[in-house]
Amino acid sequence: MKTALISIVILFFYALPSKAWLLAKDEAHQQWLKQRFSVQHQQLIPVVAVADIFFSCNQVRQTDKTNYPLSFLIQQMDKNTLAEKLNRCLGEDTMQSDVAINFGLVACFQQQLSHLPNIEQQQKMKLVRQAVSSLSYDERKKSFTQCVTEQSIHYLQ
Repeated sequence: MKTALISIVILFFYALPSKAWLLAKDEAHQQWLKQRFSVQHQQLIPVVAVADIFFSCNQVRQTDKTNYPLSFLIQQMDKNTLAEKLNRCLGEDTMQSDVAINFGLVACFQQQLSHLPNIEQQQKMKLVRQAVSSLSYDERKKSFTQCVTEQSIHYLQ
């Protein structure tokens, strides 16, 4: 009984406060990261969005002879060149069109699932395509924005 009481006292006076300190420290670190990389993150988001749309558009429409890796499009290709390639690929469609948003969503999720084995990735991409087709335009646009925001964070690390 005495040992149990001592354990509880140790837990409350030593372990829990240190956990709280670690959580506060982690929150402070997260806040620092957001402040430190906020400008870079905001600048990267449109590049990632354009790259996603072009990547998927080019896979379907094959307007460019080269199938660039998505990471190359985001990290190495000149922004103006990427924008020109996207315009050529989209043709009559605009960046805000249903077609472009769908292309972007597919590419964004494709990258998020790229760590999975091929069969599992294909199964999940089938579900993504089904989900995308059932969402309204506004829901798809919101999903694409969220996906690109998360994807951009990946490229900052």
